Amino acid sequence: MIQKAIKETHFNFPGQTSFYKGKVRDVYTVNNQYLVMVVSDRISAFDVVLPEPIPYKGQVLNQIAARFLKATEDIVPNWVVSVPDPSVTIGRICEPFKVEMVIRGYLAGHAWREYSAGKRQVCGVSLPEGLKENDKLPEPIITPTTKAAVGHDEDISKEEILSRGIVSPEDYEQLETYTRAIFARGTEIAAKRGLILVDTKYEFGKVGDTIYLIDEIHTPDSSRYFYSEGYEERQQKGEPQKQLSKEFVRKWLIENNFQGKDGQVVPEMTPEKINEISERYIELYEQIIGEPFVKAEPGDVLNRVEQAVNNELQRL
Repeated sequence: MIQKAIKETHFNFPGQTSFYKGKVRDVYTVNNQYLVMVVSDRISAFDVVLPEPIPYKGQVLNQIAARFLKATEDIVPNWVVSVPDPSVTIGRICEPFKVEMVIRGYLAGHAWREYSAGKRQVCGVSLPEGLKENDKLPEPIITPTTKAAVGHDEDISKEEILSRGIVSPEDYEQLETYTRAIFARGTEIAAKRGLILVDTKYEFGKVGDTIYLIDEIHTPDSSRYFYSEGYEERQQKGEPQKQLSKEFVRKWLIENNFQGKDGQVVPEMTPEKINEISERYIELYEQIIGEPFVKAEPGDVLNRVEQAVNNELQRL
């Protein structure tokens, strides 16, 4: 029996005070104390949620994030209280900073698109001349974005974040320090698995005076990975890198004339295409975690999730 994907949820948990539907996550506030984050199987690209969900995608993201949050908790405390279901994380409520900390070790994706259009500064950070797509940068650079409530997140410089008072200077310094340290740890873990962590983003929040790492980290939705083997050779020959990230979805959309612009139509997501995307997500899980992916029980997924959360909330 094939597991039905989680496209949307409409739970009503005991003590529930609010509900927020993000692009991919459904977030329930309980007793104004906990956030119940259900990682759905929705998939977004170019800030647009595509029409069909991808089976097991939510489980992949949630379980990778849980592993990496655990693996970095000696660097920075994080929001997680428990993971009661393969697709759910329950955590403490934090006041989120209104910036995403993007860090890049290589010139790829958005930064490459900007560079190839002639720009030599990304988010106030200067880049040297003569770089090719996917080249390693002299050192990792932080290129923050502002979190947009609706529509596209926007590039922003450190100077602008401070001058607009979006984050205090003390907190921003701490965010940069944490970002570099978590990226170094993620790079180290990826290398052991034959992968290069190319770029990623982190989100942080605050409770009192304490900064917490929130949301997900080092997943294919928030990060880009290359295979280490053959990286140098492909760069020398000017060939595309073999990568594990959501970029393959973006490329498929671009090839089919969709980049989220007005009037553009999402190409048909056939069962074959959905299955192919699902398999790529599972491949990333197995590659980065180094263990076989165990699919959650098939059957009534929503019922499974609801029971697991209710049981955990009773325990808490």
